[in-house]
Amino acid sequence: MSIDTVTLVTASDEATEDLGRRLAARLRAGMVLALYGDLGAGKTVLSRGIARGLGIEEPVTSPTFTVVQEYSCPSGMLFFHLDMYRIDSEESALAFGIEEYLYAPDAVTVVEWPERIAGLLDGQGTGTVRLSHLSEGQRQIVLPAWLVSDREDNHGEKP
Repeated sequence: MSIDTVTLVTASDEATEDLGRRLAARLRAGMVLALYGDLGAGKTVLSRGIARGLGIEEPVTSPTFTVVQEYSCPSGMLFFHLDMYRIDSEESALAFGIEEYLYAPDAVTVVEWPERIAGLLDGQGTGTVRLSHLSEGQRQIVLPAWLVSDREDNHGEKP
């Protein structure tokens, strides 16, 4: 995988969620997507879009207090949504069994606040996405080029 990145700007929650839907088509079982960004940057909105793109129709909210939300996709694959905000160390993450969720061969895993468990992310199967809040509803999203379709990459479209 290339380390090249693409920077996109979304103008609303709906556009951020739609981007997540489109990104889901590029994700495969065993992959981890690490979402970096401050509070309110849009990590959960993007995660909800990914879930929608994987065919999940049930409500998708931040697992801040539960740490992990598990969803079944219509394809039979699983979607794990992890939020490490309340995890204070890699040891704490290992204590709750995070190894079941990272790089699971039958699941796509999205991790919010991955900096808390950086040493547990191997880099090989991990895509890094950086979100930042620009203004009311507007977000800048920097993601690996391999996650973006050729059409968006070649024409610079903004979702």
